[in-house]
Amino acid sequence: MVVGTGIIDIFVKGSRSLKEKRAILRRILGRTKSEFNVSIAEVGEYNDWKRCRIGFSMVGNERRFINSKMDKLVNFVEGLNLADIVNVDTEIYNVSDVWNSRGEDGLDEF
Repeated sequence: MVVGTGIIDIFVKGSRSLKEKRAILRRILGRTKSEFNVSIAEVGEYNDWKRCRIGFSMVGNERRFINSKMDKLVNFVEGLNLADIVNVDTEIYNVSDVWNSRGEDGLDEF
């Protein structure tokens, strides 16, 4: 199993209040979630009117597929033109590699 996670820092230039920022953020999260069927949420910068931090994760069975989907997700958010992307940080890892490094086979005994 391959897991991709990411953090997107955005700047909401048209926002003059937390209420406006949250409205724009709801649109970004809702559209992205429906387009990509991904887990996505605000994960930081809660009280800043202009800045926001969005976290997302996705699961698949191929590293190349997850990498492509994450790139498309970031491009989609940017293409919405609701906010400017300031920074993107992503990570992809194989869960079986993590389990094996801990000395576990990942299978529960019954």
